[in-house]
Amino acid sequence: MANQKKTITELRREIPVRAEVDVLVVGGGPAGIMAARAAAGKGLRVMLIESRGYLGGNLTIGLPILGYLGRKGNQIIKGLPQLFIDRLRARGAAGEHRPCKLHVSLTIIDPEEAKTVALEMLQEVGVEVLMYVFCVDVVKNGDAVEGVVVESKAGREAILAKTVIDCTGDGDIAYRAGAPMNYGNEKGIPQPPTLMFSMRGVDSRKLRDAVADHPDVYDIDFIPNEFFRADDNCTFVGFRNQIKKAREAGYKLPVERTIFMTGMAPDEWWVNMSRVNGIDATDPAQYTQGEIICAEQNEEIVRYLKAYIPGFENAYVDRVAPFMGIRETRRIVGEYILTEDDIFNCARFDDVISVASYPVDLHHPVGGDCSLYWCPDCYDIPYRCLIPQKIDGLIVAGRNVSMTHLALASARVMAPAMALGEAAGKAAALSVKENVELRDLDVRKLQESLKAEGVYFRE
Repeated sequence: MANQKKTITELRREIPVRAEVDVLVVGGGPAGIMAARAAAGKGLRVMLIESRGYLGGNLTIGLPILGYLGRKGNQIIKGLPQLFIDRLRARGAAGEHRPCKLHVSLTIIDPEEAKTVALEMLQEVGVEVLMYVFCVDVVKNGDAVEGVVVESKAGREAILAKTVIDCTGDGDIAYRAGAPMNYGNEKGIPQPPTLMFSMRGVDSRKLRDAVADHPDVYDIDFIPNEFFRADDNCTFVGFRNQIKKAREAGYKLPVERTIFMTGMAPDEWWVNMSRVNGIDATDPAQYTQGEIICAEQNEEIVRYLKAYIPGFENAYVDRVAPFMGIRETRRIVGEYILTEDDIFNCARFDDVISVASYPVDLHHPVGGDCSLYWCPDCYDIPYRCLIPQKIDGLIVAGRNVSMTHLALASARVMAPAMALGEAAGKAAALSVKENVELRDLDVRKLQESLKAEGVYFRE
């Protein structure tokens, strides 16, 4: 009884309907942006709602976009995600899709320009964007979702929709609708979050040459040190010897490896080293504590980089991400659960709506290390992974799709998430226009629609 929460009774009340739309997208991150764009432009009223004051989600926290290329070096994520990169490149705000022996591929972007391009891509096709609203409940008729309830400074309101797309990352809509959910690993522990930050004033030439010239000193995971001498976009992962030396000298570091990556400017590097194990990002108290701990860790990480990594001696913190990057929370139990065996066996499915090739990149739920496991080529993601069991009128996209803990460690990155968003948006629009439930959709028509937009499918 000691842990039982005190409760109050909230009075029933009528709430105003702010809008009635055909397709409602909840969440304006990588998946949500693509979903809204894909659903629009067909005579349908499409709305996207977002709790923050900008669009982009993890596109805005300093991460490169991982997953555009496959293990064979071919581009496997195309369609609207590629349009997004084309728009950024036109602004000088994105690099090329760079092959990487560790992460398969990475694409560097400017996080601020990502916000602008995302909004433009939605406004130009008539998507109604509403920010600063939190989704707090769903409107249901039996097992069918017919809209959501939002809270904002305007009070409590409803938005009704023929189809809802859950791109919240945490599966908020599916969870509130009563869909079966999984969370974290078999013990209910998720991958840990990270608070990214960038450093400027790095002597990049000194860094690259020191690593290439002294592989005996600066150990790099999996990739030959000489690879890093060239002035190309890359991610440094390793320096375990430096971590060990620093800890022996009294530094308190939360990870076993040093991880940083190039930014858009020559002297700009983004650092991915803080972590808080066991944080449930669906609990605001834990989320808050996680942010506080990560900020404290980052101060020590900066001190470590300046003392132990060549080129960082005179560097300074330029930007801190606006929020922690969350790797995992809730996942739906869908019509199919994608497994790590599917990934390693390069599985094919008749209802494929996207492919992916990023490795199973598991940041250990307990401890400070990370493991990577690669598939030989790429694997299909079936449409059924987007459809929650028992709930109608709802489709999901992003890291809340139906996968095992290990499978999600591959498909959670942004390029696959964007591809899933495009598929979900197309499916939602088709469902509304044909007046058919999402789980009963003719997937062949969806595949044809995606192929018409340049989406890649294996022959």
